[in-house]
Amino acid sequence: MTKANFPLLPPCAYPNRVLLMVTGRTPQVVTETLYALARQDPPFVPTEVHLITTAEGAQDARLSLLGPDEEWFHKLVADYALSGIRFDASHIHVILDRDGNPVTDIRTQAEHEACADLITEMVRDFTADEEDTALHVSLAGGRKTMTYYLGNALTLFGRPQDRLSHVLVPPPYETNRAFFYPTPGSRPLYIEPLKRYFDAKDAEVTLAEIPFVRLRDSLPGRFKGLAQGAVSFTGVVAAMQQALQPPAVTVDYSASTLVLADGSVVRMGAADLAFYGWLADRRRSGMEPPRIPAKNSDRWSSDERQLYAGYLKEFEEHARRTDLREGTGQDMKAAKAMTYQFFTQRKTCIRKALEESVGPLADAYDIHDLTGGRPAGFGPRIDPERIQVIGDGPR
Repeated sequence: MTKANFPLLPPCAYPNRVLLMVTGRTPQVVTETLYALARQDPPFVPTEVHLITTAEGAQDARLSLLGPDEEWFHKLVADYALSGIRFDASHIHVILDRDGNPVTDIRTQAEHEACADLITEMVRDFTADEEDTALHVSLAGGRKTMTYYLGNALTLFGRPQDRLSHVLVPPPYETNRAFFYPTPGSRPLYIEPLKRYFDAKDAEVTLAEIPFVRLRDSLPGRFKGLAQGAVSFTGVVAAMQQALQPPAVTVDYSASTLVLADGSVVRMGAADLAFYGWLADRRRSGMEPPRIPAKNSDRWSSDERQLYAGYLKEFEEHARRTDLREGTGQDMKAAKAMTYQFFTQRKTCIRKALEESVGPLADAYDIHDLTGGRPAGFGPRIDPERIQVIGDGPR
């Protein structure tokens, strides 16, 4: 499978298919969801199942789904020939508090934060493999806050092949703790409130797929799915919020960096920083964006020679004020005017530095054609009032 075609495949075609759920005191949502996924067209049979839950929820899941007496997960697999699903006690992930102790319930602010961070980290990890893994997230179990965190984590990290759903079980089966899935053969269930029997095989369990917005490509580079180590839900949300704000940039000559609106720091060489700062300075000063020089300087008109010579003089003066003159490149030492090669080289290097630091966010800070048509005028596409400069010396 290649990057060129993997987003076009249906989720069921991926070699690694993960079902991720949060559960509480109703572990039957796991088998209900598995049944519904396997019965849809086309079927999605996970290769592995993972649960996020509390200490009490983990015990309920182990005893009711994995045995030793009931083993409803294994019964489902046998009844419907769902081979190849990896699910054991190691796939039941218990939320831990700050001291590393299992959380028995989610009530305090600290417990909610621990739950959110674990969910965010697991969704981030499961979506790191963009080519071979499809993730299905179910909101059928757990507390409302748990499903909120799970759905939002998928919004932040979800890819085209990932899905979000909720399983629907009709009454009276949805309130019966003895119901785990519609069985192939007859299995009577006594419903105490109604004082009558129902047959488990008659239940109609359906899967409701939930559309969601995928914000993955808007995440700052350091929070992308391939990042390693612990990640906090609140940290990612804060970074995402900043990333969605209008771009703002601080050109910090004293540190040889650009500082972006989300706090990202982009390091550049002297020539690139001086060039970016020159264009940004023109932008915030309300000056006309500089035109890119024509390729063949031998064919420049007298007006063009004067214009590009003026660009060079202005750029060198800017570099002098910012103490970057000595690093602006040997190709500028004997030049009489700014050349096409120097202009385009700077644009290319700046784009590369931005992409390496902030990934898809680079486009918001890159140098663009601001005028359209010909001649084109170039500069950062940032509102002038959102451009700041540190270390710009006296004019």
